[in-house]
Amino acid sequence: MIDRSFFERDSVRVAPELLGCTVTANGVTVRLTEVEAYREDDPASHSFRGQTKRTAVMFGPPGFLYVYFTYGMHFCANLVCGPDGSGAAVLLRAGEVMDGLEAARDRRGAKVPDRDLARGPARLAQALGWDREDDGRDMIGAVRQGGGTAAVAAGPRTGITKAADTAWRFWIPGDRFVSPYKRHPKAPPPVG
Repeated sequence: MIDRSFFERDSVRVAPELLGCTVTANGVTVRLTEVEAYREDDPASHSFRGQTKRTAVMFGPPGFLYVYFTYGMHFCANLVCGPDGSGAAVLLRAGEVMDGLEAARDRRGAKVPDRDLARGPARLAQALGWDREDDGRDMIGAVRQGGGTAAVAAGPRTGITKAADTAWRFWIPGDRFVSPYKRHPKAPPPVG
């Protein structure tokens, strides 16, 4: 079992070690295949501008779930890392549903292929039944060592515009449950 000390480290160290681990919530277990690290000194992080009511969980003790709402329609989930007060977390980007397929299908849709049930951060959160009510949930006991992974790939993060080239996205190379990489288009230059 993974204890709190596992999460008390730098999110960039924790992130690749989460690959192959399982997360269980609301009757579904997902094996993590892709994650992204964020820290307070990272301009892409929600914690970059300091603690707010929305980001308070990121600054709290490690091992808790930070859930946020994005694009006005999706929830995404992170595991808080680092010492209490550090404002760091690992975004859970993708995984394979290992147990609770029917519950995941009920949440994601009966016709969604197994490969796509938790392939992407919003899909993963939906498959696990997480929403804003889960923000601040203690995840110790819900995250477990998996079979591990022989190889880990690292590269630029996806879906963000600030610090997108920072190689803090980690995935299991060749795993079919990793989400496709999509570079976020940069904002057009100002006119005038």
